[in-house]
Amino acid sequence: MDSKEVLIWLNSIRGVTNKTIDNLEKHYGNISFLWKASNNEVNELKFLNDKIKSEIIKNKNIEYYNKQRQKIQQLDLKVLTVYDDNYPEHLKSIYNCPKVLYIKGEIKEEDSLSISIVGSRKATAYGRWAAAKFAEELAEMGITIISGMAKGVDTVAHLGAIQAKGRTLAILGSGVDVIYPKSNRQLYSDIFSNGAVISEFPLGTQPLQYNFPQRNRIISGLSLGVIVIEAGEKSGSLITAHHAIEQGKDVFALPGNINSVYSKGTNLLIKDGAKILTSLDDILEEIQILKDKCSYYNKKTIDYECLGVDEEKIVKSLVEKPLHMDMISYNCNMSISEVTSLLTILEMKGIVKQLPGKIFTIT
Repeated sequence: MDSKEVLIWLNSIRGVTNKTIDNLEKHYGNISFLWKASNNEVNELKFLNDKIKSEIIKNKNIEYYNKQRQKIQQLDLKVLTVYDDNYPEHLKSIYNCPKVLYIKGEIKEEDSLSISIVGSRKATAYGRWAAAKFAEELAEMGITIISGMAKGVDTVAHLGAIQAKGRTLAILGSGVDVIYPKSNRQLYSDIFSNGAVISEFPLGTQPLQYNFPQRNRIISGLSLGVIVIEAGEKSGSLITAHHAIEQGKDVFALPGNINSVYSKGTNLLIKDGAKILTSLDDILEEIQILKDKCSYYNKKTIDYECLGVDEEKIVKSLVEKPLHMDMISYNCNMSISEVTSLLTILEMKGIVKQLPGKIFTIT
């Protein structure tokens, strides 16, 4: 049994936590030595309680390990550990990173460019609209959407990414083989066909309430930033936001009605320093790597050969970010009437679209 195999075995034992594994690594230097240890040696480990010692001794046999591996193979899962070279770099750097990840689907290198979208399970129509809007716009740029597959905002965010033919990752508060909520069975299938369903919890783990705050650090840890759409004052989404802050990630909050219980959490985040989210540009201005991605995406997808000289000037001025009509006129050295006419033509061609306040952006 090598270190990876012992880690997978340990992670499947009831009661074993990251702290347990950390203590065992400190004691043995190489965790694989635990497998070779006698029962008496295990019983002498003072940093383990009697219940954990008993579970380790009872299950320290190759039959138990092979049974776990067989379950993994039958479910067509991949297992990543912190010892693997392809373990996600974003996640490895966070405090108390998960030792083992069970994956249904596939994590790809491109998923390192990702944004998490979280929010209320009882989302309003406004919240659902915003979650779909930002998920689709980000996914269209090739940015992976991460969420928790819960009802409400999470579900809409995953669906938005899939609708835009993008990638999405779902982080569960249960075993990767336990679909929760059950109403999301089809979504579960759609997600691992367009990304991955991921959990640090052993197979068969039920969606217990205390699992969800723990899994939230993974949602923020895998992403470059976290969008909070709607949240009450004691919402689990705020836990994700606080994890993101501790991890040095950007947090974006959708402002809402001050009378709405579903906006109290997001408005409080803004008051405490989170970035106000009103458009995709708010995200791109804060995360340079995504801004560069957006610029590359726009330049790559626009067919400049179908544009006239003045049309091309306007489009290139909008590639970096949305602009007010007056700024387009100034940048392109054209009159307002000329810009108005050309923007109308470009809208008809489906290349640009108008946002509120006479602001224009690339479609």
